[in-house]
Amino acid sequence: MHDRSLTRRTLLTATAVAAGAVAGASPAFALPSHHDRLKRLISRMSLEEKVGQLFVMRVYGHSATAPDQADIELNLKEMGVRTAAELVAAYHVGGIIYFSWAHNTRDPHQIADLSNSIQRAGLAQPTPVPLLISTDQEHGIVARVGRPATLLPGAMALGAGGSRSDARSAARIAGAELAAMGICQNYAPVSDVNVNPANPVIGVRSFGADPHAVAGLVAAQVKGYQGAGIAATSKHFPGHGDTTVDSHTGIPVITHTREQWEEIDAPPFRAAIAAGVDSIMTAHIQFPALDPSNDPATLSRPILTGILREELGYDGVVVTDALNMQGVRDKYGDSRVPVLALKAGVDQLLNPPDLAVAWNGVLSAVKSGELTVARLDESILRILLLKEKLGLFRDPFVSARRLERTVGARAHLAAADRIAEGTTTLLVNEDGLLPLSSRKQRNLLVVGADPASPTGTTGPSTSVLANALTELGFAATALSTGITPTAAKIDEAVAAAGGKDAVIVGTYNVTATSPQRTLVARLAATGVPVVAVAIRNPYDIARLSGVRAALAAYSWTDVELRAAARVIAGRADPEGHLPVPIQRADDPLQVLYPTGYGLSYD
Repeated sequence: MHDRSLTRRTLLTATAVAAGAVAGASPAFALPSHHDRLKRLISRMSLEEKVGQLFVMRVYGHSATAPDQADIELNLKEMGVRTAAELVAAYHVGGIIYFSWAHNTRDPHQIADLSNSIQRAGLAQPTPVPLLISTDQEHGIVARVGRPATLLPGAMALGAGGSRSDARSAARIAGAELAAMGICQNYAPVSDVNVNPANPVIGVRSFGADPHAVAGLVAAQVKGYQGAGIAATSKHFPGHGDTTVDSHTGIPVITHTREQWEEIDAPPFRAAIAAGVDSIMTAHIQFPALDPSNDPATLSRPILTGILREELGYDGVVVTDALNMQGVRDKYGDSRVPVLALKAGVDQLLNPPDLAVAWNGVLSAVKSGELTVARLDESILRILLLKEKLGLFRDPFVSARRLERTVGARAHLAAADRIAEGTTTLLVNEDGLLPLSSRKQRNLLVVGADPASPTGTTGPSTSVLANALTELGFAATALSTGITPTAAKIDEAVAAAGGKDAVIVGTYNVTATSPQRTLVARLAATGVPVVAVAIRNPYDIARLSGVRAALAAYSWTDVELRAAARVIAGRADPEGHLPVPIQRADDPLQVLYPTGYGLSYD
C-alpha cells in the first residue's frame, strides 16, 4: 500500500474545514452540534453535489486511477468516464459498490488501495466529502471478496446452527475484515423469512422460516457488523421471503395479508431497528396488502414512509436494492425511478442502469419543483450522519498494517471452521451408515454439481469435498457430473462407483425433472451406499430415492464443505437442525422433516 501521508494529511484537513470542525474538538460530537456542522457542509454543496451524494454506483477496475484498458472501455460505455476517480469528480457520487465481476476485489491489498484512492477522489472535490464504500458480503452463496479473506457460513447455515453468539461472531469477523479493506457498508444481513421453498432469489440467503428465530439472528448480525465498525444493512424491506419470481428479472407479488406481514415478515426488521441498524434496503416487490397501487415497495410512499418511517419509527438510511434490476424498471422509466424512490422516502439510490439518466432525472425534478432541495437535504443529512458515525470525516483511509493483521487472520479462519461445524444437518442415516470409517470404507467416490464459486476463489466443490475426505484418511476420487448431468456423465459416474465403499453425491436444487435424480437413483442401484449432500437448498432430499444417508450443507463454499466432510468422517458430530421445513415433493401439504429436525450420532 502506497505511503501518501502528506497528501492524506492535506485531504483530511480539507475535510475538517469543509465540515466546520472546531480545532481540538472531540471526535464524538454531542447533539445537536454535529447536526449543525453537517448542515453547514450541506449548505456549501452545489445542487449537483447534493444530487450526487444520493447515488451509490458501480465502477469497473481494480484501480481508481489506472484500471485495465478493458475496464476503462466499460466505464466509458456505461458511465462516460474512464475511472472511479473521474466518476467521483463528474457525478459527486456519495458511494461506490464493489463487485467481483467489476474487477474491484482481486485481493485484500488491491481492495484497500482502491478504497484509499476513491476516498482521495472524494476529498479532492470542491466540497470534500468521503464516500460510503459498500458491497454484498453476505457469505455463503453471495460474497464479493474471496480468499485470503475469511469466508464464513451463510445465513441458512447459521440458522441451522441456531447460535446467536456464532451469528454475531461471524458478522464481527466479516465486518472487521471489510473495514480493514476500506469497505464501510455491508448489504447484510438478509432479513427475509424464507417460507416458500420455491423462492428463486432468497433461499439459503435467509436464516430460515421461523420469524422469531430469524429476528434473533438478524439482530445478532447487526450488532456484530456494527460492533466491528461498519454499517449493517437489513434487507429486503418489507420482506422478500415468499415469492416464486426473482426481482432481478421480474416483479414478484407478495400475497400476504397485513396480519401475515406483521406475523411473518415484520419481526426481523423490527429486531434490526431495535438493534440500531444503520441502513435498511428496499425490495422491488409488489405488496398489495401494504400498498394497493402495486408500485414496487422501493417506490411506495405508503410502505417506506407510512410503515417503515412512521409506524416502525426508523430514521436511519434507506437504500434501494439495485436500480438496474427488472423488478423496479417494469412500470416506470429509468429517469423516473430514482425520483419516485426519493418521493417514497429513500435516501440512497443504488446502481442505476444509466447513471447520467438517473442523475439528470433527479436534477430535473428539483429544478421543476417536483422534488424540493429540502427533501434532498433530509436524505443527505442521514447519509452524512452515517459517514460521521463510521469515522469517515475523521479518517477514511486504511493502513497496510491493519489489513495484514486482520484479513484472513488465523483466529478468524479457525472460528469460521468452528462455526461451520455446528451447522451441518443430518437428515437420513439408514442403519447408522454415518460416520464412515476410514478403515472399513476407505475408498470413496465424490460426484455431483460444481457450481461457480461465489468469489472465484473457492471450489470446485467435488474436489474440495474429496480433498477434505482424503486429508481425513480416506482415498477419495472426485468426478464432476454437473448441475444437469448428461446420460454419458451418469454412465461414467456409475462405472466409477464400481469397487467403491461409498459414493458421496453433491446435489444442487434438485427439481422434479432434474437429471440429478437419475444420477442418484442409478448410483443407488449399484448397491454401493450413497450419501447425498445438499450443497444449496436443503429441500433436495424430498426428490431423491435410494440414498442411505443425507446431509444439508447449505452452500458449496469450502468452509461448509469441509464441515460436511468432518461430519461424514466422524470427526465432528452433526449439530445442525433444519431452519426450514422440508415438504413432500408429491404433496406439499405434508411435511417430511419439520423445522428443528436433525439427527445426531449419539
